[in-house]
Amino acid sequence: MKKMMGRTIHRWKEKKLIISIVIIILFAIYVYFYIDNNIKPTLIALSEIKAKAVTTTAINDTIKSRLKNNISYDDLILIKYDNNGRATLVQANMMMMNTIAADVALEVQEQLGKLSANKVDVPLGNAFNRQMIRLPSIKLEIQPQGSVNVDFSTEFEEAGINQTRHRIYLIVMTDIRMIIPLTSETLRVTTNIPIAETVIVGEVPEQYISVPKEDTIDIIR
Repeated sequence: MKKMMGRTIHRWKEKKLIISIVIIILFAIYVYFYIDNNIKPTLIALSEIKAKAVTTTAINDTIKSRLKNNISYDDLILIKYDNNGRATLVQANMMMMNTIAADVALEVQEQLGKLSANKVDVPLGNAFNRQMIRLPSIKLEIQPQGSVNVDFSTEFEEAGINQTRHRIYLIVMTDIRMIIPLTSETLRVTTNIPIAETVIVGEVPEQYISVPKEDTIDIIR
């Protein structure tokens, strides 16, 4: 009788152990899918915003440091006038633009390389929308992918009666690899910074040299 009771108790303990293991496995599966479906997308979105913000800041700081106040509109664009003082030709200084594009591309590439050495904190509290609860942060790693593309673009806009503002932009585009726990993604980051401008008095001439498509000058490195 005692042996039978002992066997029954032993079997019951085995069943309890099996049931406990099954419950733990099911709970782990539930947690995995909950995180994958509810928390992971939010973390990815937050990390994307953070990664783009950090990268854009690094690019902008590099451009501002490189150019400072050393570049003027006259360094980039030559405007020719007729005897009546009317602008007849707007010509891009392609040699200067190529030099700037090459220098900026190299310096931006170098600065982005430094980003991968330091991981960025992304607060988990933002993902759960719990500002009152102090949650840990996840580590975000940013790695540059491929080369840095540097373009120039121009914009014409009215600046008053018979006046046109001509603004020059430097456009930097690059791909980065965003790495966080559970996933990683490749993102494209583009930043657009005005670097010079002037006001042209009179009509803007139809001749605008070195602008292959619309009013964009492409210099890609």
